[in-house]
Amino acid sequence: MTQYPTLRMFIGGEWVGDGGDGQMAVVNPANETVLGHCPKASKEQLDVALVAADAGFTLWSNTPGIERYRALRRAADLLRERAPTIARIVTLEMGKPHAQALGETASAADIIDFLAEEAKRQGGRLVPVRSADLLEQRVTQEPVGPAVLLTPWNFPINLSAKKLGGALAAGCSVILKPAESTPGCVQMLTECFVDGGVPAGVINLVFGDPAMISEHLVTSPITRKVSFTGSTAVGKQLGALAAQYMKRFTPELGGHAPVVIGESADFERTVAACVATKFRNAGQVCVSPTRFLVARGIYDKFVGEFARRSQDIVVGDASADDSVGMGPLAHGGRVAAMQSLMESMGGGAGEVVTGGSAIAGPGHFFQPTVIAAPTLSSRLMTEEPFGPVAGIVPYDDIAEAVRIANSLRYGLAAYAFTASLDESHYLGRSLRAGMVAINHFAVGSPETPFGGTGDSGFGSESGVEGYLGYTETKLVTVAKAAP
Repeated sequence: MTQYPTLRMFIGGEWVGDGGDGQMAVVNPANETVLGHCPKASKEQLDVALVAADAGFTLWSNTPGIERYRALRRAADLLRERAPTIARIVTLEMGKPHAQALGETASAADIIDFLAEEAKRQGGRLVPVRSADLLEQRVTQEPVGPAVLLTPWNFPINLSAKKLGGALAAGCSVILKPAESTPGCVQMLTECFVDGGVPAGVINLVFGDPAMISEHLVTSPITRKVSFTGSTAVGKQLGALAAQYMKRFTPELGGHAPVVIGESADFERTVAACVATKFRNAGQVCVSPTRFLVARGIYDKFVGEFARRSQDIVVGDASADDSVGMGPLAHGGRVAAMQSLMESMGGGAGEVVTGGSAIAGPGHFFQPTVIAAPTLSSRLMTEEPFGPVAGIVPYDDIAEAVRIANSLRYGLAAYAFTASLDESHYLGRSLRAGMVAINHFAVGSPETPFGGTGDSGFGSESGVEGYLGYTETKLVTVAKAAP
């Protein structure tokens, strides 16, 4: 059994176990036992972190890119070494099966590696001059300043790594505030950067009340960038707050991903991929496929096979059994949200083919659920469920499928399965989303940008965009000195 860590914040190069605003319990969602207690930062402790980040930025932004690269690479190597233990803590804190948590941790190390390389590559560019009187026009990317990083509980290592990797590679100092329910694993990730050689003050870790901490950090004159992953509602509030102070803001918000499944698609491969991806992390994934739009000719067969495979998923406490395929929801509020969603499906709004209920006993479990033919105006088809519920709708032609897919203001990810090259190109052009995957679900890799449009946010993380998002563009133009 993996021992849960003693929780501590990291402020100004010191590990701090006492929270100025007290402490809060961290609970295992699979059995509702208390794992430990987390310190809650006070405003005074946040001010110490701000001063440290200010000084850390002066130091780190003047550190050669090759040195930043080396520290981040060491952090990534330490993350790989410690991945089995860190993954166990992820499972304890938010219920994700160990194999999924291990995969998340390994991919986070790859993300850090890639972004570290950008610290060596991004040297700016020269722009040809238009006049013989000009000697040089140079464009550089300068680090924006101390950054506030706000991360959620569903991918606590991966999403923190994206933000930390981009900010630290670019030369920014950071104050990282993870979700209240997943502090332990993010603390262990922070330890990798500290042990890898990131200097004191450059990386700061705080826990506590999200509303107080975010407002205090975002409104501080010291911070210059805010990166937030979470709900659309909170993202809009933070965006408005950041705009008041003219601060760079990158939001990665909610999604309601459509999946267009053409009649020519490889049926067995498609349905297997759809079920596995839909119920990964109990559907608590911003890019989770949720609205399955299926060609009418294969609709009935698809619904039947999707439901059968859903019933075969082993649901349980992943911290006690590695054979579990789907763990709990993060907390009781998510179970209540699923129950409320199911109550809205009555009156012809959709047929519950399988699932639809909370699972009795300790822990926050809900059955893998399949809804056939939900009405397009139903809550399931218009509101992000963020849980293990799938809606399957028939369509008659590909243009109709695209209209349904594009009918919401969400635009994070969209997917399609087809053997038709024409359909593939049409869907790639027509689906309105920041990320579109054809014949697979892998929209996130270290080398590619991750971000959305509309109510799903703007800007990107990962890829070169994940580095550039923490920089500002500067032009230096030099003319000949007067004789």
